Amino acid sequence: MKQILSGVFALVLALAATDASAQGKPPLKLGGILDMSSLYADITGAGSEEAAKMAAEDFGGEVLGRKIEIVAADHLNKADLAANIARDMFDNQGVEMLYDVAASATALAAGEIAKARNKIVIFNGPGSIRLSNEACGPYTVHYVFDTFAQANVTGLAAVKQGLDTWFFLTADYAFGQDLEKDTTNVVLKSGGKVLGSVRHPLNTSDFSSFLLQAQASKAKVIGLANAGGDTVNAIKQAAEFGIMKGGQKVSPLLAFVTDIDSIGLETAQGLLLAEAFYWDLNDDTRAFSKRFMERVKRVPTSAQAGVYSSVTHYLKAVKAAGTTDSAAVMKVMKETPINDFFAKNGKIREDGRMVHDMYLFDVKKPSESKGRWDDYKLLATIPGSEAFQSLELSRCPLVKK
Repeated sequence: MKQILSGVFALVLALAATDASAQGKPPLKLGGILDMSSLYADITGAGSEEAAKMAAEDFGGEVLGRKIEIVAADHLNKADLAANIARDMFDNQGVEMLYDVAASATALAAGEIAKARNKIVIFNGPGSIRLSNEACGPYTVHYVFDTFAQANVTGLAAVKQGLDTWFFLTADYAFGQDLEKDTTNVVLKSGGKVLGSVRHPLNTSDFSSFLLQAQASKAKVIGLANAGGDTVNAIKQAAEFGIMKGGQKVSPLLAFVTDIDSIGLETAQGLLLAEAFYWDLNDDTRAFSKRFMERVKRVPTSAQAGVYSSVTHYLKAVKAAGTTDSAAVMKVMKETPINDFFAKNGKIREDGRMVHDMYLFDVKKPSESKGRWDDYKLLATIPGSEAFQSLELSRCPLVKK
């Protein structure tokens, strides 16, 4: 009897030791640097943090015996603050990977910190083409969209419809400048003309002087090279000025379903826009979006859907690699196609660009919509190989030519 008891006691001790060992492993921390309080909060913000948490939960909550922990911070749209947060997350909080990073200037700053520490950073909300060109890195992934694809899909479609003279309202920072430049290239190559442009500060409340310049240009299209609250305000004020009724077309070069919801279909109807994702595309997108809505009370933007997809892809790679070492994990991420509700046969190239299909949408008339969030009509699906910049044109030093 004593032998049996001692055997049982030894087994209990062994199990306890195993459990203590598992509990002793530090959590695997993934850090989001987000706009929680300003003009991009609806696009990324708390919704991106929630998407990352959903991905961690769906993965089982742990990997390699380590509990997955999602942390997030608000960068207030300040590049220096984003860099400081990234530094603190890596150096003091034990974060292994950064996700989203919300805006382009903040992404460029945080990306440099990640590169210096050989850590993986996955950009979902930022759009600047520089992130997979001059600012590319061996562990940098640009996942959802970029200024080249937005310009290529929207600009090309507009010029083909005869909308061949443009004037730009541009947010005066990296993303806006790149979006104007990339769209200008598409317009000119397609035989169109650019009649002028004006730059506005980030987070502008009054667009009147800028819109009057655009109106006076007589351009067929006023291209909005901005995003979030700036796009919403510019479109609302353009409607108040009667610009659309006067025959000019306003084209948001980056707009999300949350922006269209804020503007309202009465004003937004007929807008042409490019997106990487839409909640109502198919059964898979609807299933994910239903779960997201239960938690966030609004449909996911492409950036937020991209956070879920990219965090899941990262966790699968960690499990397959058997380590969190950046080189080993990134090797698996680049070798493994992405097939989920967000992308079909998506692939991360050597420059860090995740190539996937893009979509051209027309915003519905109020009479065509069945209810809130039923905002888009699909006009075209553009293969990733056509939407995104080719490797031949890449300025990323990692690309062999």
